[in-house]
Amino acid sequence: MLRDDLHKFPNYKPGKTEPNKLKLSANEIPNPPLPSVLGAMTQAASVANRYQINGSPELRAELSTYLGLPEENIAVAPGASAIVQQAVMATCHTGDEVIFPWRSFEAYPLYVRMAGAEPIMTPLTHDDRLGLDAVIDAITDRTRLIILCNPNNPTGTTIGQEEFENFMARVPKDIVVLLDEAYWEYNDDPDSPNAAKEIQNYPNLIGARTFSKAFGLAGARVGYGMASPELVDALNLLALPLTVSYIGELGAIAALHAQDELDARVDETKRQRTRVAQALGVPESRANFVWLPRGDAKEVERKISEEGIIIRRYLDEGVRVSITTEEETTAFLNAWERAGIQPWEGETGGD
Repeated sequence: MLRDDLHKFPNYKPGKTEPNKLKLSANEIPNPPLPSVLGAMTQAASVANRYQINGSPELRAELSTYLGLPEENIAVAPGASAIVQQAVMATCHTGDEVIFPWRSFEAYPLYVRMAGAEPIMTPLTHDDRLGLDAVIDAITDRTRLIILCNPNNPTGTTIGQEEFENFMARVPKDIVVLLDEAYWEYNDDPDSPNAAKEIQNYPNLIGARTFSKAFGLAGARVGYGMASPELVDALNLLALPLTVSYIGELGAIAALHAQDELDARVDETKRQRTRVAQALGVPESRANFVWLPRGDAKEVERKISEEGIIIRRYLDEGVRVSITTEEETTAFLNAWERAGIQPWEGETGGD
């Protein structure tokens, strides 16, 4: 009655929430929507008795101006993750392969399995960066899609422009590459490739971004993809109709028009991530979180939870701490000190 491969599907688990504890496990921002954004969403709610226009044309037009791209290069979806899923479905038949460096966004294996394809996970480098050489080595005649998370979740590392160009030169032109830029607004690496520009150089490239992170609309479920018209048409063909609500669409448009206020929030987060990285002696991140590779991740999660803070554990590989405001960062660092967690100097594991 059911698919015989469902036992292979990973069970995606979002960041934990516990009553009366500070949630730093899901890379959300703690600030409510700006008044202008909330007003736009309230306006949209007044016509919730009507279906929205499929494809979110008002938002596509605004994104065209914002990105400097023609509307034919833009697809709107319920989050960057939806663009990833649609890309898998558009490129893969049963038995095809999708390559992505690992560890990365935990939903990738699920999206690949949903399409009946096989996830091929290649190792990160010793310094937790995307191992592009390993990706190239993993390409076979069954490879249809490569996913690169930049900045990478959960490690916060980025790839450089030259290494990206060298990588793309080695990827066969009939394989689609997807740059998942969910944390783009936090990425202040001046040498990092920009999908909005790179899709004009590579017809086999897709960029995916979201309004869930820096724009503070995680619950509204709005994101977008950027690609050639051919790839955008394929993404739209594989999208579930009417999945981006009009409430989300108008909220996203209002957020694009509130750039100064949003930039101020992003700048605060960048200052706090530097503060945490320096306090804990870990590398600087380019996203709104900090990665702590630790073989005692389970113990760290327990100790910090006892101090009222929820972070995200990745097996016995490490923990990820979402970075938000100065107030919440102070609470986290104080809790870390109270917990008596010492620097980690051992090896990390994989299960």
